[in-house]
Amino acid sequence: MGSVQRAMRLLECVAGHENGAPAKQLARETGLALPTAYHLLRTLVHEGYLCRDRGLFFLGDAAVRLSSGAAQQKRRGTIVDALARWRDALGAPVYYAVYREGEIEVVCVSDTPGNPAVEEWADFRETAHAHAVGQCLLSQLDETARRDHLDRYPVRPLTPYTVRDNQALLRRLERANRREPVTERQEYALGTVCAAIPITVGTAAGTMAISLPAHQADRLVPAVEQLQREIGQLLGSLALSISI
Repeated sequence: MGSVQRAMRLLECVAGHENGAPAKQLARETGLALPTAYHLLRTLVHEGYLCRDRGLFFLGDAAVRLSSGAAQQKRRGTIVDALARWRDALGAPVYYAVYREGEIEVVCVSDTPGNPAVEEWADFRETAHAHAVGQCLLSQLDETARRDHLDRYPVRPLTPYTVRDNQALLRRLERANRREPVTERQEYALGTVCAAIPITVGTAAGTMAISLPAHQADRLVPAVEQLQREIGQLLGSLALSISI
C-alpha cells in the first residue's frame, strides 16, 4: 500500500508540471528519497503511466486514458443528475439519446415506479420512424443520412397511428423545424404520448425527451416547453456527453 501511495504522489506531482520535471525535483517535491523516487519512476514509465524525454518525466498514455475516463464519468454523472432533477420537476420519465455511427442510442433514462419509462417492446434502433426520440434525431440529419437510415430500417406499422411509409415520414421530417420539439401520439406504443427536444452540436445529433400516458396528453406540450427552457443551462455538458 505504501508503494502505491508513493507512486500516486509522483503521478500527481508530474501532472502538475506541464513541461515535465526531473527525478530530483519530483523526489524533493514529494518528500521521497531519491533512490525510491527513481525506482517508482522507472516502474511508472515501464507501465506507460509516465514517459521520459531528455531527463524529464511527463504523463504517459495510460495516465491520459485514466484522466479521459474520469472526465467521461463526470459528464455522465452530470447528465444522470440533470435527468433525475427534471424527471422530478416534470413528473415524467426523461430520456437522453444520440445518433452515433448511423444508429439510435439511448444514453440514459430516468424514471420512477410511479412514472415509468415506455417499455421498449420494439427495438428503438429499428423504429426511429415511430417514436419522438427517433423522429427528432432523424430530423437533424441531412437527406442522404435519413434515406440511408430508412434503407436499413424501413417504416413499418407498430400501431394504427404510425406513419404510413418512408416517403410520408421524409415529408414530415422536411417540414419539421429543427429547433422545435417533435411530438408523437401513440405511434410507438398505444396509450403513450412523447415529445423530444433537438440538441445539435456541429454534425452530432442528440435529443432529450419525455413520455406521458395518453390520458395526460394535455400536459405534454407544457412539460416539454418547460424542459426546453431549463435545458439551456446544461447545454455545454450535454454537448460534451454526446461523445459518451
